[in-house]
Amino acid sequence: MNKSYVIGVDTGGTNTAFGVVDRRGEILFRASIKTGDYISGEEYINALGDAISELITKNNLSEQIIGIGMGVPNGNIHDGSISMAANIQWAKSGEKILLAQMLTGKTNLPCRLTNDANAAAIGEMIYGVAKGLKDFIFITLGTGLGSGIVAGGQLVIGHDGLAGELGHVRIIRHNGRLCGCGRTGCLETYCSAPGVARTAREFLEINPEKASSLRRITNREITSKDVFDAAQKGDGIAVEIFNFTGTLLGEALCDFIAFSSPKAIILFGGLTHAGDFLLKPLKASLDKNIFSIYRGKTEILVSQLNDAEAAILGAGALAWE
Repeated sequence: MNKSYVIGVDTGGTNTAFGVVDRRGEILFRASIKTGDYISGEEYINALGDAISELITKNNLSEQIIGIGMGVPNGNIHDGSISMAANIQWAKSGEKILLAQMLTGKTNLPCRLTNDANAAAIGEMIYGVAKGLKDFIFITLGTGLGSGIVAGGQLVIGHDGLAGELGHVRIIRHNGRLCGCGRTGCLETYCSAPGVARTAREFLEINPEKASSLRRITNREITSKDVFDAAQKGDGIAVEIFNFTGTLLGEALCDFIAFSSPKAIILFGGLTHAGDFLLKPLKASLDKNIFSIYRGKTEILVSQLNDAEAAILGAGALAWE
């Protein structure tokens, strides 16, 4: 039987999702492991390789897999490495970990690797709402804030493969939050799932007189989902948290639009599930702050692909090349 499938791997800060992808862009089989359960890149690749092999064997595809594509934070498409990934404990240092080479050694399958948000942008461009667009910015709002920039139909990757880290543009210049990258005030520290949870804790502390159902969460850390659930029930502080988050993100998007004048900005990831709680203040902030020559020219779209789907499909597309 002819080989006709690839493996797409989406390495996130919390989970690594992967699946068997066919040429039509259908994910036939899926599995996942916890990204942060390992103390080194080698240990991670051993676990990932074993899980991929198990998925292949279980579905009788041993002779039908062409290769593996990976999307990873701070992934370098030029040499297949990862380094200084703020949200992955075993990859925080400046030392390059040659993940693609290591996974090939583990599975005996060729492997290509790129930045996780770039992989998701590729998936969105081929299979999602960006189909047919040649100029767009893809923003992932999850454990971190990732981004992929497409200009003239081509990903902007830079000379070192690391271009387009919009999550690490400083949105707060003075007394900003410390980011996992080591700087302060990065957009990611405000407009991500952990950023929303942090805003919740700060708002509750500085507004002790305001009632909120979030105050009843005392046995664990507040999550962004808690804030969303509270906002749905009309909780005033929860709504304020999303207003603050959306406003900051809208201001940042104004600067991103000035950089590449995209036809659309596509939002993806768990935080987009907040819907209008996030999108209304975002759009209001965008309209208020946008440079006039760009006003009304860039659509704000929400990906319709499942949270892990775009990155798996985009990563898998690397393996077809």
